[in-house]
Amino acid sequence: MKAIVVTDQAAGTAGMKLVERPEPQAAINDVIVQVYASSITGDELSWPSSWTDRLDRDRTPSIPGHELAGVVTALGFGTTGLSVGQRVFGLTDWYRDGALAEYVAVQARNLAPLPGDVDFTIGAALVMPGLTAWQGLFDHGRLRPGQTVLVHGAAGIVGSMAAQLAREAGAYVIGTGRAAHRQTALDFGAHEFVDLDNDTLEDVGGVDLVFDVLGGDIAKRSMGLIRAGGTFVTITGPTEARPAGGLTIDFVVEADRAQLSEVVQRVREGRLRTNIGNIATLDDAVAAFNPTKRVKGKTIIRVRP
Repeated sequence: MKAIVVTDQAAGTAGMKLVERPEPQAAINDVIVQVYASSITGDELSWPSSWTDRLDRDRTPSIPGHELAGVVTALGFGTTGLSVGQRVFGLTDWYRDGALAEYVAVQARNLAPLPGDVDFTIGAALVMPGLTAWQGLFDHGRLRPGQTVLVHGAAGIVGSMAAQLAREAGAYVIGTGRAAHRQTALDFGAHEFVDLDNDTLEDVGGVDLVFDVLGGDIAKRSMGLIRAGGTFVTITGPTEARPAGGLTIDFVVEADRAQLSEVVQRVREGRLRTNIGNIATLDDAVAAFNPTKRVKGKTIIRVRP
């Protein structure tokens, strides 16, 4: 099969190559998925799991891309809940080969059915942003109707999903970003927008929840905006800063079939949309992940026409 591999951590995406690899075999509780669409997460190649296994042994050349949509072609021993020929989408294990390939082996529990009226490209674009936003807002942030949430990077891939889900859940959404991103953030559901270059973040009134994808100084300054007992949720890593009387939670997204089903149903009903910036073929994937100019939105690789 054709696959994209990486072998040099220092080179990052510039070290990607399109090669021929053996088709994967299904282990216990696995399925084999013929990949129709896939993607990589922006900082994926900085994760140790992209290069080593759980025992810290080198596993290169490795196939990146943990978000996928495709069709089940084979079942491993003991696999239940899915069937051959079924359309699926989901998240592969961090320490296993990913889905920038024509076929991938995935634990069945990491996949959800993809309805026939949702394109594979949309399915692949939903996975990481949808799960990250859902878990940050509802599992860790405990967001409730009527609360105010500050979403950093509200025009970005994850932030735009968080803004939509928060607004749909009945929250008042304040988005942040650069001046050029104002209209995009408002289009994706923010009620108001803070330009981090020209507006004063500290002028924002008290909020119940901060959803952070930026980290650094912006994260520290955000602590003072949170009402007593509120929550700061981040995907940028551990921080010692805490809101007064509240919680700081950093988390790593996890596969969840029920949550994937929730987000894809909202897409079907027109209540949620993805933030796709570019769609390329597997043959053009190396160039797509090394663009000559910055692409806004998620890059999706259409593996199969």
